[in-house]
Amino acid sequence: MLRSLLKSSLIPLLALSGNLFVPSSWASPLPRQSASWPYGPFEVSGAEMKDSRGETIVYAGTNWPGHGEVMIPDGLQYQSIETIVSKIKSLGMNAIRLTYAIQMIDQFYANGNKDTTVQQSFNTALGSTNGPKVYAKFLANNPSFNASTTRLDVFDAVAAECAKQQIHVHLDNHISRASWCCSTTDGNSWFGDNDYNVQNWARGLKFMADRGKSWTALTSMSLRNELRSPDNNPTLKSQSYNWRDWYTYSKQGSSAIHEANPDILIFLSGLDFDTWITPMFQGTAMTPGTTKYSAADFPGYANKLVLEVHNYNNDATSCSSLESSLYNNGFQAMHKEDAKTVTVFPVVLTEFGFAQTDAEWRRVYSTCIAGYLAKQKAGWFIWVVSGSYYIRSGTQDYEEAWGLLSHDWSTWRSQSYIDGGLKPLVKNTVKN
Repeated sequence: MLRSLLKSSLIPLLALSGNLFVPSSWASPLPRQSASWPYGPFEVSGAEMKDSRGETIVYAGTNWPGHGEVMIPDGLQYQSIETIVSKIKSLGMNAIRLTYAIQMIDQFYANGNKDTTVQQSFNTALGSTNGPKVYAKFLANNPSFNASTTRLDVFDAVAAECAKQQIHVHLDNHISRASWCCSTTDGNSWFGDNDYNVQNWARGLKFMADRGKSWTALTSMSLRNELRSPDNNPTLKSQSYNWRDWYTYSKQGSSAIHEANPDILIFLSGLDFDTWITPMFQGTAMTPGTTKYSAADFPGYANKLVLEVHNYNNDATSCSSLESSLYNNGFQAMHKEDAKTVTVFPVVLTEFGFAQTDAEWRRVYSTCIAGYLAKQKAGWFIWVVSGSYYIRSGTQDYEEAWGLLSHDWSTWRSQSYIDGGLKPLVKNTVKN
């Protein structure tokens, strides 16, 4: 109100030390704010993710893989995009972690800036006999697609349906060469590994961040899934697998995303399959160097950084031990009252999971994690929604025993877990 009065009445501006004084809100445009869901842009405030209204956003979601050899989100030969998103929404979830492979972007550029069609991708990944069969099922369940539909078109459609149903999209670079992930000898383990070209990786991040500007539902992106020791490459392992190089490449990847899409959050994952990321919040040296985390190393977007960790300690017998591991390796970053916490960050458990049986979810691992996440008021993505994969580790139509959905993605694999475990976890998360 004061600003419009000043402008309309042409009140003279004050002069300070001989210079014209202009209020900062006049000197630069206000940040872009969305008047509708998801109320972006997002940013970080202490241990919380915030939308443009200042409201706290906590992800409660599931992983939806799209990084396999077909390079489109799984399950679409069995169900429509709308049906799958609706099933996720029916749980009360508010987010998906949508994975992709850098190879998809590499092929886009190698093909003269033109993406491969889904039809071609099915044939390449599944063969000339099974590829057309699965593709026909894909079209039958998703009739808006046709022979000209590309892989990126499918990602666009998933994002559009998520926006329609108000499901946040967290876009995850899962791997470089499209395949099942992960091992220390798969060539995708570390920056500079056999199939992990750093320049192509940064280019891919920038490409997807730029494309994601048209996705209303996109609110965050990751740098890389489960960084790990490149055991197949002894020289790279001895010279580069360390926090010093991790920090260098994390700055490069973060910059690529933010330059292309400044509105979204950026997730940083740690070492040893993303099981710990302590130097970022404890202020210890990025060994073997002496550099420590500094917000100045992420100029203008340190308030976009979120830490992510994974945990698959499925054989846990002690909840207190599991909680200590989660806290010490990542969630301590949310606790400014801890003397060891130098910098506070939000932390999201982007992967955890277990076999979907009526007995497994009642064991220490799943019940302990559910209680812990609720206490921490932390976000999470369970692995995995997929009842099956187009192809995994050479096996086509691979059964996923950990999948929330049945093989044909039509029903819940363990209704008792859905009702007794997962829905309560969602409720306890999104109410915080």
